[in-house]
Amino acid sequence: MTTSPAGDKLPNVNGLRDAQPRHSLGYRVQHRARTIVASVIAAMLVFSGTAAAATWLDVNGIIKNHSVEIIGQGSLDANTSIIDPNSGKPIEFVLIGQDSRDGEENQSVGGNFDDVVGNHQADTTMVAQISADRTKINLVSIPRDSLVDVPQCETTNGTIPAQYNVMFNSIFANAYQTGGDLASAASCTLNAVNSLTGLNIQNFIVVDFAGLVKMINAVGGVDLCIPQDVDDPYTSLQLTKGLHHLDGYQATQYARTRHGLGDGSDTSRTTRQQYLIKQLMNEALSKNLFTDTAQLYQLAKSALQSLYISQGMADTAALAGLAMSLKDFNLSNLYSQTVPVVSAPSDPNRSVWADEAETLWEKMRADKPIYGSDESDTNTDAGNADNSGDSTDNPTEGTDNTGSQEAAPTPDPVTGLITQADGTLIDPNTGGTVDPEDGSIHDALTGQYIGLADRYLNATVCAVPAKN
Repeated sequence: MTTSPAGDKLPNVNGLRDAQPRHSLGYRVQHRARTIVASVIAAMLVFSGTAAAATWLDVNGIIKNHSVEIIGQGSLDANTSIIDPNSGKPIEFVLIGQDSRDGEENQSVGGNFDDVVGNHQADTTMVAQISADRTKINLVSIPRDSLVDVPQCETTNGTIPAQYNVMFNSIFANAYQTGGDLASAASCTLNAVNSLTGLNIQNFIVVDFAGLVKMINAVGGVDLCIPQDVDDPYTSLQLTKGLHHLDGYQATQYARTRHGLGDGSDTSRTTRQQYLIKQLMNEALSKNLFTDTAQLYQLAKSALQSLYISQGMADTAALAGLAMSLKDFNLSNLYSQTVPVVSAPSDPNRSVWADEAETLWEKMRADKPIYGSDESDTNTDAGNADNSGDSTDNPTEGTDNTGSQEAAPTPDPVTGLITQADGTLIDPNTGGTVDPEDGSIHDALTGQYIGLADRYLNATVCAVPAKN
């Protein structure tokens, strides 16, 4: 198990008694988020189709121009080595969605306000882990509104002392303001993630509004099942319930939408962002590498032009190798979830990480899927059962009155869910309950959003056509 260096871990406590006023920047930017992980992973998955000699120098120049140095501190090594896709080790990085209004393209999506142009906020943060055997991907979203304690941070222009009871998204913004550059903001966020999770991640990728728009347009748009009518005055997005094929601008606005959907929380919005990720990856994977080479090249190029990649990943050969190792990736092995949270006792508009969050990080530290089990888990459990004597300690556990083994509930092969006798839908992966109206998955104990049952949503609400 990998842990952060001693002294970096700070206890998470509940607090932040003074909520920001609704007219402030801190409140308003809570309503502006978008998914960025899709552009990263989808670019990797299709990059192998663009790595021909004729385009190598072009792509290589883009990557080098968008490389960002890591500021060494705490858990971070300023001289981290380039990732090795053939190392047989997990590849981990933090994906950061930057809410920047710099430039006309970002302003056209997020709006142009005098007090936000030049500001840099982190709307979306996801921890991504590609398993050592490259067959599984974990994605865990960190709610921007969650209150955390973070270690001191080194920036290009000075040190930020350790902070307590601060909203997670403030880490990026404060570091950018202090250091004046992306290296400071992303490095401080990465160091904080390691401190909070016990992981030892050495790379990050940052993208802004325009990046996602370009990425989605490069694949020709995406199919999204909209479970309820949308009329959001903040994004000017209007959609009716049902299946929609959205272009980059529309899909990005849907990823940002918060009002009138779910419970209006940032946590519920992250579940929709995760759904968009899967649909976009499905669209990218459906492209034929032999007949759609030109489109795939534009896809990768559009994504890479919009990304800022830490030095440990900003290598053309490494990214191409990683893409090749993922070319046969099965989307059913993409495991996504939001960090379990509960309402902060001091402020119902804020959240703190629930105890169950540690279970996610523990699995990722062991290179295991965040839910379900892999073959090594099964073999290990079986071996333990043979030697522990548990099977004789509780002879009636899991059996019926005749002593035969009670069969576990079988998920529906189409929706992937279990229907209980009273009609309640259960997600077998998380154990959460599923809202039949919109497919949202809620923690069985806290009721908080933790994911979206995309197979159920596609099959029952919209019958989204499968990609060949």
